[in-house]
Amino acid sequence: MAQPEKSTKVYVEIVRQLREMINKDGLKPGDKIPSERELSERLIAGRSSVREALRALELLGLIETRRGEGTFIRDFRGNQLVQLLSTFILQDEKAKDDVVETKNMIEADCLYLAAEKINEDEIRRLKVWIDDHNFEDEEFFRRIADLADNHLFYRIWYILNDYYKALNLKVIPAPKEDYHLLVDSLTTKSGGLILKRYRMLRKLSDE
Repeated sequence: MAQPEKSTKVYVEIVRQLREMINKDGLKPGDKIPSERELSERLIAGRSSVREALRALELLGLIETRRGEGTFIRDFRGNQLVQLLSTFILQDEKAKDDVVETKNMIEADCLYLAAEKINEDEIRRLKVWIDDHNFEDEEFFRRIADLADNHLFYRIWYILNDYYKALNLKVIPAPKEDYHLLVDSLTTKSGGLILKRYRMLRKLSDE
């Protein structure tokens, strides 16, 4: 039973390395990424693991495969449907509130999932990252959504975050101490404490 978990961790690590490689190489939407064979050699990973990682990125809408041409970077954040629908949401305050409420719910669910899957080393790296970076709130929760290791939740959060930005709904980062307290709550795996710390971070009422 341990083998599937090990395989999953391998492919998740490859996804992380692929993202870093894309950023390091300065690849932009429309650019072609290396072939499976080249990626396998560059990342020192098996072809099957690389293939699974590419499928995950394609599921998230970050890349697309064109038959006979190769695999290319997609501009998922510039999704025209998101931009189009956001113009209608701007006319409806209730719908605008729904975006905020749903985003909060997805972030809380990602925190619960991350608490079940995160290990001590990942906790340590996340806390070091908090200390060493002046980050935006969305950068923190992108890491949480990634640690939740649920592709559908990640994609839903990504879309909601796009709506958020399209509607100019800015989130001002809380004090770093609040992010540390939230990360500490993940180690307890207590849903009640995680929700309490999340609501504190978001300055939401406990009523």
